[in-house]
Amino acid sequence: MATVTKLNLKAETGDCHRLEAEQSEAPAEISDSRTKRVVELGNGCEVIYMPRFLNYDQSWDYLEYLDRNIPWNRPTIRVFGRSCIQPRDSCYVASEGLPQLVYSGYQPHAYSWDEFPPLKDILDAVHKALPGSRFNSLLLNRYKGGDDYVGWHADDEKLYGPTPEIASLSFGCEREFLLKKKPDKASRGKNTSGEPPRKRLKKDAFPDKHSFVLKHGSLLVMRGYTQRDWLHSVPKRVKADSLRINLTFRLVL
Repeated sequence: MATVTKLNLKAETGDCHRLEAEQSEAPAEISDSRTKRVVELGNGCEVIYMPRFLNYDQSWDYLEYLDRNIPWNRPTIRVFGRSCIQPRDSCYVASEGLPQLVYSGYQPHAYSWDEFPPLKDILDAVHKALPGSRFNSLLLNRYKGGDDYVGWHADDEKLYGPTPEIASLSFGCEREFLLKKKPDKASRGKNTSGEPPRKRLKKDAFPDKHSFVLKHGSLLVMRGYTQRDWLHSVPKRVKADSLRINLTFRLVL
């Protein structure tokens, strides 16, 4: 890998880190710590955040490799019945023999793990950090700047099962990751407890929104019924003007 390119990537993305730090004054659920932190969302939903999952230099090496060697594609997808260009680059890697992934009317080509050996090394590190977890597919996303984003959604496709575990590893520019609770259709407008609405809200120990700043080399894991009960997004950010690559490991059943 060329040293000059590595230094350029560091300079550009480092500026983005400082800018994001300046604008992210809102309370965050997770502090910048070297240790694993767990956030309980209620009803069997859980988020784990490891801000220093991979060391700094190793993370830069992976960022360079992924940016140069992954066959990135920006496909046409369907959203609310309309065709549009996906607002980020992507690539899909999966073990042989798995059901085909389809999202938003798009079926990506499934590349083999053997085509990208560093991805197998990263997968081994993720498995080691999450005992008992098992992943056999990977969706990669590349955000070239602040206009690239992913809208509100849940990874609740049937091929992931009822309680999918998703491990999200970030490289490059820090971006805000948001979670918000899905509306409860069954109880909307109903009061089954006999208590005044304001009183019931005060008793709720689990906020319905959470915000995380995903750092370079960090790992965020969503577990349990998070995909059933919550939506997540990476919104547009004007100051996020440099490269970010995100790997989301999943288990296809």
